[in-house]
Amino acid sequence: MEIQEKLKILSAAAKYDVSCSSSGSNRKNTPGGLGNASESGICHSFAADGRCISLLKILMTNYCCYDCAYCVNRFSNDLPRAMFTPDEIVSLTINFYKRNYIEGLFLSSAVYKNPNYTMELLIEIVSKLRKKENFNGYIHIKAIPGADSALIKKAGELVDRMSVNIELPSSSSLKLLAPQKTKENILKPMSYIGSQINASKYEKGIYRNAPSFVPAGQSSQLIIGATPESDFQILRLSEKLYKNFGLKRVYYSAYVPVSNNPKLPALNNPPLLREHRLYQADWLLRFYDFSSEDLLNEKNPNFDTHLDPKTDWAIRNIDKFPIEINKASTRELMKTPGIGVRSVRKIASARRVRSLDFDDLRKLGVVLKRAQYFITCKGKYYGSVSFNDQLIKETLKNNVNSKFIYNSIPSTNYEQLSFLTSPPSVYIPSDSYTSISGEL
Repeated sequence: MEIQEKLKILSAAAKYDVSCSSSGSNRKNTPGGLGNASESGICHSFAADGRCISLLKILMTNYCCYDCAYCVNRFSNDLPRAMFTPDEIVSLTINFYKRNYIEGLFLSSAVYKNPNYTMELLIEIVSKLRKKENFNGYIHIKAIPGADSALIKKAGELVDRMSVNIELPSSSSLKLLAPQKTKENILKPMSYIGSQINASKYEKGIYRNAPSFVPAGQSSQLIIGATPESDFQILRLSEKLYKNFGLKRVYYSAYVPVSNNPKLPALNNPPLLREHRLYQADWLLRFYDFSSEDLLNEKNPNFDTHLDPKTDWAIRNIDKFPIEINKASTRELMKTPGIGVRSVRKIASARRVRSLDFDDLRKLGVVLKRAQYFITCKGKYYGSVSFNDQLIKETLKNNVNSKFIYNSIPSTNYEQLSFLTSPPSVYIPSDSYTSISGEL
């Protein structure tokens, strides 16, 4: 098979993997080397600060020994198959880089023969790039669940970021849709990578030239809508991954109907709005001092389709509002709808000089369209705002339209974006990864 045909098949096969970002690494070039990986990033994804980045995003192979019901590359699926050799991927990466098409590589793979064999091939590729071609650009690879820890360590010393995809949020869902995978095989390498990253940081604090291990951190991916878990379960799992394994990002991928397996839900389109709400909530977990229990609970397990999670939380906790802009703590400001992290910093700095009014807030970037219902300035409400939780909720819902929601959804690779679907009705299984911290 010609390499162009392989590239067409394996780049298309990689489009469902969204845990792709190049932010966080600053690997520098060396004398006689090629390329570098700076925090300004690359493409086909987005850096942490929103910039577009470009990576060669491919699978090494889509030949898979697993038969996961939700996966387009399952071995029971009849589709064109291909496999790159290590030298072909090295040649593609170097040639694309020299032509200024890319600045880095995102390399994943189906499980070919077994996890260790697949991991050895991935290591051969990145080792040739680093040592033979002296390539210092960004490299992100997948750690294959079930691979030996020694192989994970060897790969981690060569790449900038690694990811281990959880895919499904509970062991019952894994057993149903991916019986050849186990929770332990997924969490074990994730835990190992996290511990090695911490050890590397400690060593670098003592020895300047200590080797790096996955300097851009690790990430993971969860599929949304293929199984019956609620938003609360998914968000609680993400929170534990951040706390216990130090993940940089958890990515959420709306399930794309690629199988007619009766175990899977019959969806006409991916649940993109649900994915969008989870990304918003994930941001609140990482930067706004919220917890999963703040945003959802077992009585209220799914996000509102009309209101963003922060606004929904504020309305449900209306007794905490309004806050006085000139007196509120930074933590109170952070939890107020319409006020972001940068606005909080600007407010804290400006009010040292004088008391602020609504015109000042508008100049500082506060979104008064939402914030007006939850704040006062110098003891006064904004205009004729009525402080009533039901009235506020209805007003904000009426301000939301489908165009706003659609344009707010993060960029995806999905082709079917004709309309948005509401989250399906769900139940809470009893065996989700709620005790993740005590199992490894």
